[in-house]
Amino acid sequence: MITRPLDLASRLRPPPRNLDGFFWVNAGFLVLFFGLFGSRFVLTPGLGVDFSLPAMPGALSGSTTTPVVIAVKDAGFIMTEDGRLNLGQLGPWMKTRVGARTDLRLLVQADASLPLQDLSAILELATEAGFVSRQLAVEPPAGATGSP
Repeated sequence: MITRPLDLASRLRPPPRNLDGFFWVNAGFLVLFFGLFGSRFVLTPGLGVDFSLPAMPGALSGSTTTPVVIAVKDAGFIMTEDGRLNLGQLGPWMKTRVGARTDLRLLVQADASLPLQDLSAILELATEAGFVSRQLAVEPPAGATGSP
């Protein structure tokens, strides 16, 4: 080791033999923090691996950036940046998200198996909330390259 020339090893304190109270206080605070407050980055449910966007030719040609994005697995599982919502909670969330702004665009990443009735209800909620445009996320078909 490099400590031999300066004899630093003799000046080190020996490791503790038991777990003192400070360890238990720290462990208690960690349990309290995750138990009461949670962590949406670690403990939040996400979209499963079976989530797939619909495919459409020319999908990349009309793409624009959107400041608000939601991912929809079904009407009861809508992921927003604030967490998981259902269709009943989505309308008020959209209205608070839009607020007084008149230039917000919404991107809906809907699963390919989402019924058209649920998708149209979501787009109707977005219209009522005041989004200036609504865009549906789609992927280009397999084998398609770039925009036309």
